[in-house]
Amino acid sequence: MKRKHINFYSLVVYSILLNAGASFMWPLITVYMHNYLHKSLTLAGFVMLAMSISMIIGNYLGGKLFDGWEPFKTAILGSSISLISVFLLIFFNGWPIFSVLLVLVAFGDGICMTILNSYAASSSSRSSRTIFNLLYIGVNLGIVIGTLLVGFLLGFGVSIVYSAATIFYLILLAITLLYLNVDIRQIRQPKQKGGVHKEPVSHIKLITGICFVVLTVYSAYALWESVISVRMTSLNISFEKYSLLWTINGFMIVLFQPLVNRLGVYIRMSLQIYIGVSIFAVSFIFLIFARTYEAFLIAMIITTFGDMIAFPGLPAWIDTIVSPQARGYYQGIYNVFMSLGRAVGPVMGGVIIDVVSYESLFLTSGFLIIISLIVLIMIGIHNRSAKRIPKTD
Repeated sequence: MKRKHINFYSLVVYSILLNAGASFMWPLITVYMHNYLHKSLTLAGFVMLAMSISMIIGNYLGGKLFDGWEPFKTAILGSSISLISVFLLIFFNGWPIFSVLLVLVAFGDGICMTILNSYAASSSSRSSRTIFNLLYIGVNLGIVIGTLLVGFLLGFGVSIVYSAATIFYLILLAITLLYLNVDIRQIRQPKQKGGVHKEPVSHIKLITGICFVVLTVYSAYALWESVISVRMTSLNISFEKYSLLWTINGFMIVLFQPLVNRLGVYIRMSLQIYIGVSIFAVSFIFLIFARTYEAFLIAMIITTFGDMIAFPGLPAWIDTIVSPQARGYYQGIYNVFMSLGRAVGPVMGGVIIDVVSYESLFLTSGFLIIISLIVLIMIGIHNRSAKRIPKTD
């Protein structure tokens, strides 16, 4: 039977399970391919690129099916694809079937992530800001659980890792079947007509600048999920300690994000993002000199503070710029650049490391973030001086 209302707490649990399951995949790829399958970092980067592209396709298809088919059936489709693919990884984890199954997992996860956001946007039990702030915490709590487990389970074999991931996706499918059979048509607002609303040129320029920042910060952030694990193990730092860094990252966000949200009301959103992105860039300059576990720990702490301050504000800033008729379209553009950053980062990392060095990679990443931030600030100053940007930004 269809439910009449969306159970918000089921969405939080869904977010935790989905991100815990996904956290078994991404941090493991480069270490497993490089240290166990003896493949190059460049090849590992291309596998992650293929996964990111597959996830983008899943995001798009999930949205189309959510609107044009049935949300509940789309949710079942996405979680089933991920579940079956992860289950097969228990038995087939050699090359190249390993990469093929990972691409399928990413495709299913892409559908599931769109489904999660779409159900959350359709919920009327809380304000959108409250819902997405809590889901952001759920995402990071899932990362805490997943990365903490994968670091310790890898020592028992990769099949054990994927067995544990299978359990998370199995519970995810159960949550889908029990709580997501909701009559969305009764609670969703009617669609906007007339296509995408045309925004002023000044707004388009600012959104472009924000998306440029999104591209650079997420391509750099993807390095933490890929090549930094190999860097640490090459310095005789165990993978367990690497996974512990992600656990610390998640706990910091869960503990301090509510405080950051409270303090954010006293700071202009654009200034908050400038500060956060600057801190984020500094962390990659610091990584150039990191040789000990303590140094990587400090770098992760700096990264996390930049993450907490800047990342939640990026889509929110876009939301304050655009008109209500264009919110969905430009939030979609934001997600495309975020996914592109995650796709480009590992490939760029693998190529630069194979050709030059880790130090050159971290310097390049920090430099690109700073350049994108300067461009964004210049656009913001120009638009503000022209008095064409609303004071609500």
